[in-house]
Amino acid sequence: MENVINTLRLSGVIAGEPEVGHEAFGEKFYYLTLGVPRLSGAMDLLPVTLSERLLDGAMLKDGDPLSIEGQVRSYNKIIDGSGRLLITAFAQRITEPDERENPNQIQLTGTLCKAPAYRTTPFGREIADMMLAVNRAYGKSDYIPCITWGRSARFAAKLSVGDRITLTGRLQSRGYQKQMPDGTVIEKTAYEVSVGHLELLSENTDMPVMQQAGAAQQEIGAAH
Repeated sequence: MENVINTLRLSGVIAGEPEVGHEAFGEKFYYLTLGVPRLSGAMDLLPVTLSERLLDGAMLKDGDPLSIEGQVRSYNKIIDGSGRLLITAFAQRITEPDERENPNQIQLTGTLCKAPAYRTTPFGREIADMMLAVNRAYGKSDYIPCITWGRSARFAAKLSVGDRITLTGRLQSRGYQKQMPDGTVIEKTAYEVSVGHLELLSENTDMPVMQQAGAAQQEIGAAH
């Protein structure tokens, strides 16, 4: 059986009032935004899905601290007539915050389902975008966008569709501008995994066959 890993730990402060997003088999799921600090002092505003059963009758509100463990999940939703891949942090447990720990940690093992897209910015920074398919129960998969920087980007550029990889990093929010058909420009937000450490796994054993340590701290700091 292949080794499937999808673990996430987030700790931050709720930004805005949680709202009921959907209900399944009588179980309500809340949608909320969690503000998680970066090392630079900036803040990632991340979408979280949380079952009412984890709250044990308590209520969450704007400004409350919240620490969770869970998984990164994806789902498709029709927006403005077209399908869009949405990313959320799916909470499986509420935990006690630990100020000694990194407040944003992710570990994923999965398969590349698109060829990595390598590019350089006008300032010479190297970037590679990847789409990782991570299996979960009942034959479903989550499709998780990942971004790498510097040496890790050069390493990722050599990978191919179907390669199994394992990585660690953090979930981040990133603002960007999109030009509409009428010429107007709107502000949007992307959610992706910023990769710190990346390894290529053996297809048969899931043991590392090639690895690239995370980019130097100054490279990661620039991304943060």
